[in-house]
Amino acid sequence: LLLHGNGHTVRLWEYFDDLAREMRELRENRKFLPGITLPDDLTVTSSIGEAVEKADIAVFVVPSAHMRATARNARESGSLENDAVLVSLSKGLEYGTMETMTDVIAGEVPDHRMVAMSGPCIASEVARRLPTTIVSASDDPAAARMAQDAFMSPTFRVYTSDDPLGVQLGGAVKNIIAVAAGMNDGLGFGSNAKSALVTRGIVEMKRFGELMGANPETFNGLSGIGDLITTCFSSHSRNRHVGEETGKGRPLDDVIGEMVMVAEGVPTTRTVYEFSNRHNIGMPITEQVYSVLFGGVSARVAVQKLMEREKKHE
Repeated sequence: LLLHGNGHTVRLWEYFDDLAREMRELRENRKFLPGITLPDDLTVTSSIGEAVEKADIAVFVVPSAHMRATARNARESGSLENDAVLVSLSKGLEYGTMETMTDVIAGEVPDHRMVAMSGPCIASEVARRLPTTIVSASDDPAAARMAQDAFMSPTFRVYTSDDPLGVQLGGAVKNIIAVAAGMNDGLGFGSNAKSALVTRGIVEMKRFGELMGANPETFNGLSGIGDLITTCFSSHSRNRHVGEETGKGRPLDDVIGEMVMVAEGVPTTRTVYEFSNRHNIGMPITEQVYSVLFGGVSARVAVQKLMEREKKHE
């Protein structure tokens, strides 16, 4: 919708044939974005080859668990131009490999310029043209600017960055902290506790990112603390919702089973916890979120363990 509003010819790929057909007929995505009209000249297709054919920019926004297969299918369609810029807006890490989404895409579609875009951008707000600001990051400055130019609008401001790793790690790891913030809400705790989670959460994100090779300053920006604030406090945040419901004591499987959208923080918690545990990276919030989601520990006990850790200097 944003790109179409900027005057671009847009072909939207939808995996499910029936949903793609419904969107073409009703000009609305009633399942995922109800109440927002799709323009008549915005193409909706379930053929990934048709979607990427002769595209200058191919934008990947699928859940991280499906990114590799989607990128492979785009390549195997034979329709992707050799000079197309590939943009990832997905916020997650691949389980098992710890690869960012641009690395996953590049592994399946090599020899293309890659861009990672991330920041505080709740989808329904972007669709309603509410002011939003994000970051376009790439090792190729021209590619970052190309994406910046394509997405920039009076209501959507885009900055550029040369740290795609940091931008993507911020977008992924902040979801873990958002789950913790939701647990805070589910337990009925107040603003003091949530502000502490956000503050110590950014420390945890920086520590992890720096050890992975990212620029720690990146986490002070929109793709780090900016995105973290939004997803910890917004009522539209899927990850905060998961935390809130599990904080109330509900089983994770029940919470996930009721959701239409994917909460990336759940698989990211497992991925980051296992990696940090192997490499002795101190990530106490991540450790406790993991213990609640996958270890059978109650959220109240997890908070108690955080509060009773040994005294430290900030």
